[in-house]
Order: sequence, then structure tokens, then C-alpha cells
Amino acid sequence: MLDNAYHILIVDDDARLASLLKQYLSDSKYRTTVAESAEAARKKMEGLSFDLIVLDRMMPGEDGLSMASTLRNSTSENRNIPILMLTAMAESSDRIDGLEAGVDDYLTKPFEPRELLLRIEAILRRSGQETVTNICFGDFEFNITRGELVKNGDVIALTTSEQILLKTLAMTAGVSISRETLSQSSGAQGRAIDVQITRLRRKIEKDPRIPQYLQTVRGEGYVLWAD
Repeated sequence: MLDNAYHILIVDDDARLASLLKQYLSDSKYRTTVAESAEAARKKMEGLSFDLIVLDRMMPGEDGLSMASTLRNSTSENRNIPILMLTAMAESSDRIDGLEAGVDDYLTKPFEPRELLLRIEAILRRSGQETVTNICFGDFEFNITRGELVKNGDVIALTTSEQILLKTLAMTAGVSISRETLSQSSGAQGRAIDVQITRLRRKIEKDPRIPQYLQTVRGEGYVLWAD
């Protein structure tokens, strides 16, 4: 393994899943360290440097939300480490709770290992640059933090579901996201996610039938292409 490989801290009380994650990420050329609790993770961070934390939400003792929030509000050098939260809690409100706690992305269990890897790669790409709150595509600018979509200075009205959907796509722009993940984040069930995508395309595409920005990835899901 390369000495300059990204170092990922896996925080999960499920020893079997943590072991599988460690093996998969190690096979993908990442350095990995495992902690079984928030307390153990903090001890690891005292002596080691990490580029990203893969954090379980539900754990005995301090849960992942509390750890993420505490870390973000601390004055330590670890406060800016990117966090990808893994959880079985799939309601849109749960995702919002995670984002409000300061996590950079939120992936629900069960998940596809390839999607996990793509999300990690996207987070690490962003972490090497200044924090991105706005993304642009065509005449549009979307503020991820506020969920505000603007076209040539005019605010475009979005429903709550459309805001959540666009935020989810924008946070990993250029990376395809599965229908299942988008359904979990927006609260849409079954093929309803396709209806939401169609409505969103009507607001951001010149020709919704031939989308330029919000495209379908056959066999995978959808991707938002930013400038």
C-alpha cells in the first residue's frame, strides 16, 4: 500500500460490518483504522491523522450524530475531517438530522459497496478544495446549504422534496446515485422518485426529454452534472 494513501477511520460497533468495510477499502488502496465506539474513535484521533471518517449512526453510548456534532463544534484540528454517515435509518428526516449535525454525506444500509466507494472518492475530491456551498449548471446556481435554486438572479421555487433531492444529487455531483438511495432521502416510494425527477427536470432543463444536467444512468440511477 502506498505511504501517501488516504487514511479512513471506520467507526462502527458492528464488528462484522467494520471488518468487511476495512477489507473492501483496503483492497481499494485506502489505509484503514477501525474503532468500535465514539470514545474509541477519539482515542484513535489523538495519535493518528485521518482524511475521512465513515461513521455509524446507532452505537452504544454516544451515537454518531452526537459525535459528528461535537467534532464539528470543537476547536481541535479534527473538526474539519469529512464524515460519511452510514445508518439503517432511512427517513428523509433522519438524513436531515445527519446533515444538520455536520456530516458531509449520508448513506443508508444496506448499501452497494461500489456506491460507498464513489461517495468516498467524491468527498475526498471536495475536501482537497475549498468548501463548496454553491454549484452551477448552465444558467442555474444552487446553494446546497440553503437549498436555494437561482436562475439568472431569480429564485426558482422548489418543494421540500425537490430541495432534498437536488441537495442529495448536488453533494456528489458527477457521481450516479441509485433510485433506492434517492427514494430514501426524499421520502418518495417506489417509482415515485422518477416522477420527482421528471418534475425537477422541468425546472432546470431546456428540454426535459433530453436532459443535459440531470441525467439517467442506465442500470444505476441518476447523476447531476455541474459546470
